[in-house]
Amino acid sequence: MHTPFFDYYNNTTPLILLLCHNKPMRRIAVRGIIVNDNKLLCVKLKPYAGVLQGDYWCLPGGTVDEGESLIHALKRELNEELATDGEIGSLLFINQFLLNDTDHLEFFFEIKNVQDFLELDLSKASHAAEEIAEVAFIDTSKNHILPSFLTEKSANEHLQSKAQVISS
Repeated sequence: MHTPFFDYYNNTTPLILLLCHNKPMRRIAVRGIIVNDNKLLCVKLKPYAGVLQGDYWCLPGGTVDEGESLIHALKRELNEELATDGEIGSLLFINQFLLNDTDHLEFFFEIKNVQDFLELDLSKASHAAEEIAEVAFIDTSKNHILPSFLTEKSANEHLQSKAQVISS
């Protein structure tokens, strides 16, 4: 049986997720790791339906649409949120966690064209006005970032990582 479900980070995009045998629904998402001067580009999300509420930073990205590749989804999300095209690099992390009866599976990729993200004009981003409260390069040791494993290393050290699976 298929059940409509709204994207955790973007309530404007309906998703069709398979729900069977009382297993939790699964949400697949992509995130971009963009590092400049040992700081990580993060966003604070505005409150809207489906978004985890609270005072925290997170990486730009979002839900993979049905039938969409991970790379295409990340390029689309970066463009929608930040009005900038990302050059996708290596897969650095896979994070899996259960939240509100949904199994979340997130793929974190290096973004190689950092210089294109240094001066962002969010007025040109199609989803920024409704989704993004703030965007900045931040120090991972001095800010509350989700997922929390991003605070365990410096931003530069994350780029040296080989793909890791993190389950919380």
